[in-house]
Amino acid sequence: MRRVRGTAVVLASALLLMGCAQSVDPIERLGKKAAQRVRPRRPAHDRGYRRWGLAEPLARSPLHPARPLAAHRGAHGLPPVVDRVPTRDRVVFLTYDDGAERDPRFVDMVRELRLPVTLFLTAGVAGPGRDHFTRLRTLGAGIQNRITGHRAPAGLPYAVQRAAICGQRDGLRSRFGVRPRLLRPPHSSYDPTTLRAAADCGITAIVLWRAALTPAGLTYLHGPHHLRPGDIVLVAPGEPSGPPLRERTVRVLRRTQEQGLTVGRLEDYL
Repeated sequence: MRRVRGTAVVLASALLLMGCAQSVDPIERLGKKAAQRVRPRRPAHDRGYRRWGLAEPLARSPLHPARPLAAHRGAHGLPPVVDRVPTRDRVVFLTYDDGAERDPRFVDMVRELRLPVTLFLTAGVAGPGRDHFTRLRTLGAGIQNRITGHRAPAGLPYAVQRAAICGQRDGLRSRFGVRPRLLRPPHSSYDPTTLRAAADCGITAIVLWRAALTPAGLTYLHGPHHLRPGDIVLVAPGEPSGPPLRERTVRVLRRTQEQGLTVGRLEDYL
């Protein structure tokens, strides 16, 4: 009887050990090297930055409080004129003019990088590219007002300037369903009459720029020759034989990242 009981104890112990061995996690049985290869995949939007030539993901801009600068009118209730935004947030703002250049891959880049951009469009040029700019607007791009004409507005009569500004506003509203409240005059030309006409057309800020991308690289109109928090950057229309819009934008993004900054949405600050 004692021999039978001893045999039963041995069998029970063996079965217990076998059960424990079978309960080991499968990853552990693969070995350390195999387990190291089993890692959660990063979301696709976090990996797409490499496809656009960036060395690291573009940092998300901070959530800015809803206290835009343009809510504070300048002298005599006229819209302020700005080329940078006074902010401690480590952001710069990317702006584009005219809308004559319609790079379809630029739309892909804005979508994959979740890139906030502001487009200052003329109604006449934006009309033929309505589908292109509608896609950008769907992705969150701001559509704002740009006066047309080869002559600088400064010095023109009030009625002429008001007709130009309000006319562009109405054209963009009919095409895209937006009411632009930011204005970029051609050649950075404006005078007190421009400000008065702009205010009467619902404009809350005249937007210039402190830095602009040229074929030679970023140039600065005043101040230090590097990007600072709050800088408004112009990515101007390129030459027909030059690099496409997406490549020029990447140049700005690289410089932005090198200086520890990211891109913010201008309409959140103005």
